[in-house]
Amino acid sequence: MTSRTRSTRSRTSRRSAAPFLAPFLAPFLAAVLAAPLFTGCGSTGAADPVVVRASAPTSAPPADPAQVSATAAATSAFGLDLLHTLTAAPDGAGRNLVLSPSGLATVLAMVLPGARGTTTDELAKALHTGLTPQQYALATGALNRPAPPTAGLTLRQADDLWAQQGFPLDQGYLATLAAAFGTGVHTADFRKDPQGARKAVNAAVEKATEGRIKDLFGEKAINPDTRLALTDALYLKAKWAVPFKPAQTSDRPFHRLDGSTPAVATMAQRGTFRYAEGSGGIVGEPWQAVELRYADGGMAMDLLVPAQGGFEAFRKGLDQAQLTMILDSLAERPVDLTLPRFHFDTANELTPALRALGVNAAFDAADLSGIPGPGAGEQLKIGTVVQKATVQVDEEGTVAAAGSGVGIEAAGAAAPQKAVELHIDRPFLFLIRDTASGRPLFLGQVADPQAG
Repeated sequence: MTSRTRSTRSRTSRRSAAPFLAPFLAPFLAAVLAAPLFTGCGSTGAADPVVVRASAPTSAPPADPAQVSATAAATSAFGLDLLHTLTAAPDGAGRNLVLSPSGLATVLAMVLPGARGTTTDELAKALHTGLTPQQYALATGALNRPAPPTAGLTLRQADDLWAQQGFPLDQGYLATLAAAFGTGVHTADFRKDPQGARKAVNAAVEKATEGRIKDLFGEKAINPDTRLALTDALYLKAKWAVPFKPAQTSDRPFHRLDGSTPAVATMAQRGTFRYAEGSGGIVGEPWQAVELRYADGGMAMDLLVPAQGGFEAFRKGLDQAQLTMILDSLAERPVDLTLPRFHFDTANELTPALRALGVNAAFDAADLSGIPGPGAGEQLKIGTVVQKATVQVDEEGTVAAAGSGVGIEAAGAAAPQKAVELHIDRPFLFLIRDTASGRPLFLGQVADPQAG
């Protein structure tokens, strides 16, 4: 069953919400203002933290469809940028990697309405958006809303904001988050008990991801200077539309980048899939691509398989325009397919990657003055950006999860009759996306199916 967890609060401020939100937020703000101001969790963090909750606006402004479509493409481009940056490191080229462009874009979309000046400009550029912060938040929230539940698919996404007890937050900022995400404010005592607060935040993410994402924030990521922690938890469990038969799984050689060829458990089936191939041209390297649909019909995994010896050049040259070209060229045809089973986890502290994409002010001379309310008496900056993700692919389908967090501190052609052969026995890229919007939930590379 598809579900989504949302909640939020606000407080009085001399700043007002964006004018286009005002007609929709009066009932919401009235409910929130009647709630008690920030009563928090216990010092150990073991008990359930107190969260100020109110219903999201019943008539939130609809996001513009063109802006939603542009934001989906922007999220995909942002994900490719992260892939290139993370694999450019000396230890990144030949390792397995999974990340969630959607999850990280969401937590940054929760920061963006509180940013000002250069901080806004750098974040918007990295996110590939020309929308206003409010428009971007609304479009991202619209993309994240789940489709009606269907058999064979579980998709959950939960966004939360954790704030220091007694730290005032701007009414307009919270109103934007309410309209876009229905996001709620939990309270914690980062000053006196940062480890207890960290455990409470991590426990909420772990619960939302069915235990797949543990300890999102490490011990040093949350400290007495932390004032807010923003989190996105994403969980997907999806069955293939046409499962692989376990009896057809066998050990087959897989050609690693280092030239070794271990035997790995490899699934196999013949069937009709959306498939494309190319040589040279816009991408510059020969490639094959195939789309594996999940049982709900609205989600799919795309596998991008460069020719032997061309993986690194293909990955480095892949951009959003080229990815769109590949996906648009997919067409149904018979395919003799093999695919290794794989299961691995990835953890990244993403501050260096975001700096490489031009986001510096948010960490150094940040202007997040749209977040605190009157009397806060402190300037804020981003202290850490973290993500953990996991993916498991087998004969039945896919289980994938991601936790993303920001710690904010005080300072094709017609199908031929013959089946094409695609034996995935070499490194490849994968993308799990919503086929209607194009929103990328997960993106990664498999360099060694045996590596955990």
